[in-house]
Amino acid sequence: MIQMQFGKGKAQIDFGAGKILSLTYGEKELAEGYFPLFKIGMIDGGGGRREITSTDGTLDSLSVRGDDTCRTCAAEAKYRFGNELSVTVRAESKDGALNWIPEFRIFTGENVEWIELPCCVLKPLKGEGGEASVLFPYNEGAIVESMTLRNSTSFCPQHIDYPSKGSYPVFPNMICSQFIAYMMPDFGLYVGAHDPERGFKHIDFAEENGGLALHMRVYPADTGADNARYIQSFPVVWKFYDGGWEDAAEIYRNWFEKNLPEGVKKISENERLPDWYSEMPLVVSYPVRGIHDMDEMKPNALFPYVNALGEIDRISETTGAKILALLMHWEGTAPWAPPYVWPPYGGEDKLFEFRDELHKRGDLLGVYCSGFGYTEKSNLTDYCMEREYRDQGLEASMCAGPDGTVLHSDICTGQRSGYDICPASAGGDNILSRAYSPLFSSGVDYAQILDQNHGGGQYLCYSSDHGHPPVPGRWMTKNMQKLLKRWSETAGKMLLGCESTAAEPFIASLPFSDNRFELNWHIGRPVPLCSYIYHEYMHNFMGNQVSSPFCQTENTIFLRMAYSFCAGDCLTIVLTPDGRVMDHWGGRDFEHLPDKDQVLRFAANLTRFAHGEAHRYLDRGRMIKSAPVECTSHEHTSGSRIISIPDVFTAAYTDGEEPVQILVNHTGSDVDCTVNGMTVTVPALNAVMLH
Repeated sequence: MIQMQFGKGKAQIDFGAGKILSLTYGEKELAEGYFPLFKIGMIDGGGGRREITSTDGTLDSLSVRGDDTCRTCAAEAKYRFGNELSVTVRAESKDGALNWIPEFRIFTGENVEWIELPCCVLKPLKGEGGEASVLFPYNEGAIVESMTLRNSTSFCPQHIDYPSKGSYPVFPNMICSQFIAYMMPDFGLYVGAHDPERGFKHIDFAEENGGLALHMRVYPADTGADNARYIQSFPVVWKFYDGGWEDAAEIYRNWFEKNLPEGVKKISENERLPDWYSEMPLVVSYPVRGIHDMDEMKPNALFPYVNALGEIDRISETTGAKILALLMHWEGTAPWAPPYVWPPYGGEDKLFEFRDELHKRGDLLGVYCSGFGYTEKSNLTDYCMEREYRDQGLEASMCAGPDGTVLHSDICTGQRSGYDICPASAGGDNILSRAYSPLFSSGVDYAQILDQNHGGGQYLCYSSDHGHPPVPGRWMTKNMQKLLKRWSETAGKMLLGCESTAAEPFIASLPFSDNRFELNWHIGRPVPLCSYIYHEYMHNFMGNQVSSPFCQTENTIFLRMAYSFCAGDCLTIVLTPDGRVMDHWGGRDFEHLPDKDQVLRFAANLTRFAHGEAHRYLDRGRMIKSAPVECTSHEHTSGSRIISIPDVFTAAYTDGEEPVQILVNHTGSDVDCTVNGMTVTVPALNAVMLH
């Protein structure tokens, strides 16, 4: 048994048995029984899968190195798995962290689909009788305290497979950052992949053997030939820290800023951003056809496009904000029927007239698109591309499964049936370029070009005919960076974005995206992890808040506006097809709408605050750890549970010289708060800033 110490932590490892026996912080044991040192997922050319673990192998050799205190500070163990595979594990204690790097060699021609080193099974979460919670970099950031709750939702742990699902917890997609943290009340374990190439990873947690398994699965995609060898070029890092979620985020931010992705610059240094980017526009989103994503798509009262100008003018005059009108159901093909969106519904002239009228007012035009799907048939209109798909042999450009079969997409099947385009194939790249080129030259100010492609990543493809490896891996990130850079340069001053925040390798090309933080109330509670790490480098907007879990009659738009504002995101107002304000997109109940005057009053107060004393912090500031705020709270209904939510949200920033803390009251009454022993009154539907 070898004991490796790193900071205040110790790991006891039986390399001979291939097991981690203990993981302690000080004297506190965190491990839930013994667990394998590593796991590997194998896949053959026919799509057959198997999983092997360190306990299945034979230890060939072990070397250790200690320091003056006789503690082990480095170890190298070599394992053999018959005539099929050899694996070398290197572990090194350095700078208070324990760094893990694998190497393997395959002798069978199979692929290693993924490798997980080290494995980690810890004490259960609070909801299952433990003390712990998890900081999950999913959909902008969440703290999860109950697997029972998470398992009851569609955002539960999932096996990653083809065809892709939009909710997969993979990086770079709905997982924005390459780490996860296991948190006790006053300390935590940080598990991070410090990979400068930002390759494909499955980052998740799930119940296992009575405990909680943290998963950091790396997809190498560098194998496939006999005698193939792979040496991981980066470490997976274990590091204990004192404090809360911000302290875990600080570890990753420190690494990120020393290893910026290509093209990523601070907002203050980014000359490609348009002037309006720093004005924090108010996004006003609405459909021009139908009332819901799966309605009969007849034009509504906001079509022709100029019909919305009166309402946009009223919102602008009331709030004092620059408006970004963000259109849904505008596509001339069929709503949510990618990739072909052009020409616009009603023709170019009608859209361009609206664009020009907005620009005369100093306002902006944006459109939702729907990513990398190929729509064979719309479920909403008579739109059908079956003949083109068949006659042009487009199946060859679609994502394929491990056995080479192309299956129908699992993405947004209520609106359409079709397939997932592989943008790494020559045919897929050509389809997408042909579809989006007219949009890039349209004079539109913003396009959410990758709605459904959460984070800006592409879908899983195992094809052996596209010129990429037949398993997921870092090639996906490289291909998307190249594609998005080309699109961004072609689009010029038109900004591009995606659904959810852009995952970190795509920030340079997707600097303004639809933050879907509200989804994390399904599994726990959202925290502004994305803003904490990346706010100096990109802004997001509040998004249309679809799938908000709250009871619509409670009008939680106010608390969601407050949360979003504190996170440094631009606010969003969603209109009904007749110009009233909705609680969030996707609802059909127009009998219980929020008070429009109050919503606009809140937006006006926050706009003045953002344009005034808080501007340099919210525009280009750096989020920092905030002081605790004590205040009243109210209960809200989220699905089947009741959540107590504070009446005041808060966040702290620095402009490099002075730290400040922002307090936002989302209720209709003044609220007294206690911050660092001081009593502060935050006016109703307003904000204050503490220096």
